[in-house]
Amino acid sequence: MSDRRNVGIRRRTTLAAIALVTAAAGLSALAPQVAGASSHREAPLIAGEPQLDNTDLYAFSSPDKPDTVSLIANFQPFQEPNGGPNFYPFAARTAYDINIDNDGDAQPDTIFRFSFKNLLRNKNTFLYNTGVVTSFNDPDLNFRQTYQLEQLVRSGSTYIRRTIVKDGKVAPSRVGEASMPEYGKLAREAVTAIPGSAAGWDGAAFAGQSDDPFFLDLRVFDLLYGADLSEVKQDTLAGFNVNALAIQVPKKVLALRNDDTRNPVVGIWASTERQRIQVVGQNNLRRQGGGLAQVSRLGQPLVNEVVIPVGKKDEFNASRPSQDAKFAKFVTDPEVPKLIEGIYKIKAPATPRADLAEVFLTGVCKACGPVKADLNSQLLNKDVNPKKFVASEELRLNMAVPATAKPNRLGVIGGDLAGYPNGRRLTDDVIDITLQAAEGVLLPGAGADVKGLGDGVDANDGKFIDKFPFLALSNVRAVNQKLAK
Repeated sequence: MSDRRNVGIRRRTTLAAIALVTAAAGLSALAPQVAGASSHREAPLIAGEPQLDNTDLYAFSSPDKPDTVSLIANFQPFQEPNGGPNFYPFAARTAYDINIDNDGDAQPDTIFRFSFKNLLRNKNTFLYNTGVVTSFNDPDLNFRQTYQLEQLVRSGSTYIRRTIVKDGKVAPSRVGEASMPEYGKLAREAVTAIPGSAAGWDGAAFAGQSDDPFFLDLRVFDLLYGADLSEVKQDTLAGFNVNALAIQVPKKVLALRNDDTRNPVVGIWASTERQRIQVVGQNNLRRQGGGLAQVSRLGQPLVNEVVIPVGKKDEFNASRPSQDAKFAKFVTDPEVPKLIEGIYKIKAPATPRADLAEVFLTGVCKACGPVKADLNSQLLNKDVNPKKFVASEELRLNMAVPATAKPNRLGVIGGDLAGYPNGRRLTDDVIDITLQAAEGVLLPGAGADVKGLGDGVDANDGKFIDKFPFLALSNVRAVNQKLAK
């Protein structure tokens, strides 16, 4: 093979293979912060409990309601559309939380907690539905779920709780065209208003199945594509579904002292907690107790998957943001850039990586590190006590940045301050963004070669809608059939 051909393969590796892997590099920066990230089966123990497994977290200023923020947390990865007869319910007796830190102390100041209840009409059939389903209350929908949504607000060392949605409707798994010919109607029916009479503010919530909005080529785990990039640009998650939780909340509800003008920056992470003790009896009957224990956490994408070493992944998922310092060594001295350099001869940026620590652990501000821009650190909030600030992995969002009419998929590094890593929109190409950050795009003198890195998958396969909850409808066609076509 000619030298030119070898260079060509190596270059494509830079643009595609490295995209995901170096994402890990940048994500190494994420390591200490997170306790879960874009976690499509990222840690040994949580892989055995897919109902509780966080896959992705999104947070952005709502384009349909500018005074609100939309928060989306996804769970239970790789749902094949035809996965009957039981399909993909949320777990009962489990706390699905979206956590908000508005003062930078790595503790949740507000928690939005979803908990689910199973409803079964007829136990003497194997069917999820016994006929054509036209609404949530249709008697032909044999298995249903409802949820309770609570808001927990920190008051000193305790939390004040109130229920803001009772018996919310969960959009069912999409069984197929014969069973649910108007699935879009079922999904819209699952959008529930949060009334001011219950919450003190008006908002909306959604729980149910959707298309998996994350787009990327995950075959990087096959020895970095085996140095053969001729088949890159394959969207690994195309055709798969996830379970989604979404909430649209006024910005003032999230802000420190309810003042989003003085204190516009918040940090967000999702988590799941299940009962500590489970006893399995005859007929698979289960008794649970012992209180809740955290088993999954997710802030920035891809951290636990490709940054945390396998021996620390479960610990990472069980850790709180306030404990993230113990993972810091994986951030400032990340493993992935070294692997990239060893395999593809792309020189790794010098360590320690203060730029990555700023982006992923403190948020970006002029006083935080070398990036020298005021963007999304809670230290920018006027009422924050800097002495109580704790570096931790959170998806940080500056709510003062309005939604962009025409979003740039590269977010901040593409000149669009409303995108990742300032929050995360559904259309943000986090693989390309994180890859370029990992390879030093924020450092002085970064060249065009770094700015062009990517995995070749630039958009989701499903079409997002233009209003809350924004997610594309769940897929109905079998994944293997879709790929064969």
